[in-house]
Amino acid sequence: MARRASRSPGWFPPSSVQAFGTLVAVFTWLGVATFAVAGALTASRKELDPVGFILIAAVTAFGGGTARDLMLGVPVFWLRMPEMVALTVLLAVATFFAAHLVERRFVVLVWADAIGLALFAVLGAEAAQRHGATPWAAVLLGTITATFGGILRDVICGELPLILRREIYATAAALGAAVFVALYHLGAGREAAVAAGTVVGFGLRALAIRRGWSLPAYRARPGRDYPDAHR
Repeated sequence: MARRASRSPGWFPPSSVQAFGTLVAVFTWLGVATFAVAGALTASRKELDPVGFILIAAVTAFGGGTARDLMLGVPVFWLRMPEMVALTVLLAVATFFAAHLVERRFVVLVWADAIGLALFAVLGAEAAQRHGATPWAAVLLGTITATFGGILRDVICGELPLILRREIYATAAALGAAVFVALYHLGAGREAAVAAGTVVGFGLRALAIRRGWSLPAYRARPGRDYPDAHR
């Protein structure tokens, strides 16, 4: 007699994976496109050439997912999707010719990055779960998926990464991933869990952008910060 497939916390039922595949693919493409444009807009601010646009767009779009897949020990997702690479190149080149038409490019960059952050946090956690990650590891890998590409982008472009500023950035990604993982393990449908995680992650990031929310930063004060103060 065939064994019944058991539902384990780290593995989604194959039937559910198949049913949800189309929606996950749509979210993946949207996330890649959004991050590619965000990377290309950064390249425009740095006045790079077309090759630079393509490089920064690709690093932003694929950096986080690449780090996640390498940590999971699975094939890197974009190596099996040449169409996605082609889309990234196309968007980078299009941005090279059209970026000057976009007013307030930094504002557009911030919001495009926020959308990609929320999408990739949930998709990263979802992918990690499918490959057997425990819930806490799925949240961590979702956060890495959402933030690592932006870190590489900013480092290459000589800017302080958003994750190292007082911005509520990685926190929003982690919260979105955590909501997705929690709802799934509480029995919510995957569609509802993905939607809720994305909305929560983007919502927190959007509120931080609009209201100027930030985490408290360390401030130097008398004591060991000033070893020569009493000399």
